[in-house]
Amino acid sequence: MAAIRRATATWQGDLLSGSGTVSAETSSAFGPLPVTWASRTEEADGRTSPEELVAAAHAACYAMAFSNGLAKNGTPPSRLDVAATVTFDKIEAGWRIVSSALTVRGDVPGIDASTFTELAEAAKEGCPISNALSDDIALSVEATLSRLTGSR
Repeated sequence: MAAIRRATATWQGDLLSGSGTVSAETSSAFGPLPVTWASRTEEADGRTSPEELVAAAHAACYAMAFSNGLAKNGTPPSRLDVAATVTFDKIEAGWRIVSSALTVRGDVPGIDASTFTELAEAAKEGCPISNALSDDIALSVEATLSRLTGSR
């Protein structure tokens, strides 16, 4: 069965001086959150942006995918701390998301650093948000095992 999620946006005014809000409609977990063009291209100043929301989605999705891969390896994580840094830049074709860089620090008992890094890369490829991003977007992951509690 497909999972359907819904979010809404409301915008008033033109692109440069206008403003809007975004809200999670399915869960009501957030919103309305303010958004402006300046919050996308300059300082956030307490407002979010579509790119920040993509970063949040990518970090959460990746954490789940990596956790699953580690569990299937027989080394479920005690904790994963994931950050996604999405870069929005003006290129020849116009404004685009050009990259999403993931960093992960994990406390994973019973795993060696090499296997941790290998599974981190596999999770990047298997994360549905990674897959949803265009082929033109550079995806990367930097994985750090924070505590070795034994090796396999």
